[in-house]
Amino acid sequence: MTLYLRRGALAAALLFGLTACHSGNDAAAAAAAAKPAPKQVATHSVPSDLGELRVTEVASGLEHPWAVALLPDGGFLVTERAGRLRRVGADGAISAPLKNVPEVWAQGQGGLLDVVLAPDFASSQRIYLSYAEPGPDGSAGTAVATATLGADALGEVKRIYQQQPKLVGPNHFGSRIAFDGKGHVFITQGERQQRMASQELDKLQGKLVRLNLDGSVPADNPFVGRSDARAEIWSYGHRNMQSLAVDPRTGTVWEAEHGPRGGDEINLPQPGKNYGWPIVTHGIDYSGLKIAEAEGKEKPGMEPPYHVWEKSPALSGMAFYTGHAGSAWNDSLFLGALSDGSLIRLSLDGDRIVDEERLLKPLGWRIRDVRVSADGKVYALTDESEGKLLRIEPPKAK
Repeated sequence: MTLYLRRGALAAALLFGLTACHSGNDAAAAAAAAKPAPKQVATHSVPSDLGELRVTEVASGLEHPWAVALLPDGGFLVTERAGRLRRVGADGAISAPLKNVPEVWAQGQGGLLDVVLAPDFASSQRIYLSYAEPGPDGSAGTAVATATLGADALGEVKRIYQQQPKLVGPNHFGSRIAFDGKGHVFITQGERQQRMASQELDKLQGKLVRLNLDGSVPADNPFVGRSDARAEIWSYGHRNMQSLAVDPRTGTVWEAEHGPRGGDEINLPQPGKNYGWPIVTHGIDYSGLKIAEAEGKEKPGMEPPYHVWEKSPALSGMAFYTGHAGSAWNDSLFLGALSDGSLIRLSLDGDRIVDEERLLKPLGWRIRDVRVSADGKVYALTDESEGKLLRIEPPKAK
């Protein structure tokens, strides 16, 4: 009897294990499967200060999408933080994951992060990807690779940058990518929750990095030739920059970064400058206590924020809206806002921020990324397990 029960228990355990394994595999397969174009397209009419907005759900069912790139054929590339890169058709059909994506460290805020088209994409089909790269003993760091885009796979994958040293911890990878139009690529770096690393010039955490398009270091970077500093660094003293864009009108680099509890900020980073974190900040610790290293909101030798929010909207993604003279949104800067559940629009007069409007608040979606198309429409991603790709049409100019 005892032997029989043991065999029965063993059989039950094996059956349970196989069923659980099968269920897990089914869930993974379902997450990775291609998804057809929606039979019915969901649209929303949302009020704004300048008139009603038409918001269209182009695609849904994306697992925590992090970045979207607009393809010349009207389709899209979308990263999912779990490590998948997908094509999304103009009709909303979602491809199976593309093959040959770099291995990623998909924990916490890490994973497959930004995707941008190379400046010469039309001829080269080259893209740039940022991701959390696994290291020894559970460590990870921000990395960037280039690849050529194929129909269902990447080719010629080459890592051109890796953050050093790699650190243990699940958060603050930064990872936005932007080009200045002069042969350089900028990459944002979170400080990996090692606050003082942002002040240490021999580390790449908490830095904005500037490289040539092939990953080599420009000869005119501010710390080239210094034995105590990394030559890749453009500016330092940053916390976690998840927004980056270059103003097409002026070529000025803009970045936005998360404060702790309060103190999200925009900076126009200049070469060699120190933006203060964690020594100067407008925020406090999540516990409600003062940041231990903070000495105040300003300090000589450290740059004040260009624009600051005392209450954090949690900024992620940034795009300029310019060159659309007939649009009510012309000369604006868009930013995704995660905790605020909105799309922030800043009205610009040159480099001056003159007004702020928070769009899509009634929908309450966490906006992770934002891009602007050549025809003046805004595209945004919602950060959720069934994430959406949205198209937002501007109101008619009054």
